[in-house]
Amino acid sequence: MAEVTREDLLTAKQMAQFCVDGYLAFDAFVPEELNKAVYAEQVAGNGYWDKGTAIREVFDLPKVKGILQSLVGLYPIYDHSALHIVGPHHRDGQIYHADSIIDARPYAFDIQAMYFSHDVPKESGPTLILPGSHLRRTSNLSIGRYKNIVGQKQLIGKAGTIAFLHQAIWHCAQPNQTDNTRYMFKLRLRAGQEQRGLFNTDGYNDPEVRRVFNAHHPWHGEESRAENVMRAKLWRYVSGDDRVDVSFEGVLTRMHI
Repeated sequence: MAEVTREDLLTAKQMAQFCVDGYLAFDAFVPEELNKAVYAEQVAGNGYWDKGTAIREVFDLPKVKGILQSLVGLYPIYDHSALHIVGPHHRDGQIYHADSIIDARPYAFDIQAMYFSHDVPKESGPTLILPGSHLRRTSNLSIGRYKNIVGQKQLIGKAGTIAFLHQAIWHCAQPNQTDNTRYMFKLRLRAGQEQRGLFNTDGYNDPEVRRVFNAHHPWHGEESRAENVMRAKLWRYVSGDDRVDVSFEGVLTRMHI
């Protein structure tokens, strides 16, 4: 197994961004030779977790393992994986949905890693996500009536791009307008331990990190301050500090929470 150092873990600022946006994306993160090996297995029909070998090497890279350790700990539990395939000139897109959100946990979360072995320009229909939607708990397909929400973002990137998503983020596949098949490998992991202080917590309460929580997602509208409070509660959980307060005007502290 590849070893993970403290430098491989997410920084406090990166983890704060995850709490605010519900995802982190790393463009061209996997070496090109490994991307080519995975792509060849996908084309050959062997690009699955239980069939391919190259895809396992991707998730054994120290930097990838460091990110996963920062999010779900040292003992992640395999939930499921899938190879999503969108053929050339496939006109249909998915409706907005969130995966398996029947969840009684107040702060804990699963992670869904989405990996692209090839370039994913806008025309190829990369996964569409709504940043900041992970704290709006919903029942799977109930959000399918929504479309084209301000602030939504496609996971456009070069070969080797990986995005790590909070399980509750709203997302959907998009039409592929190119002549090429689009592949996306998804791995879902559950935490085998409390997700507290798993990242590189150095400077977790520094001004630079605290400023991340002031970000405003335009689709939140007048509810942005309520969203800020939910982020602040999540930060207490993942940082391992039940007294840190990054909420608007220190509302958690003022309310003795």
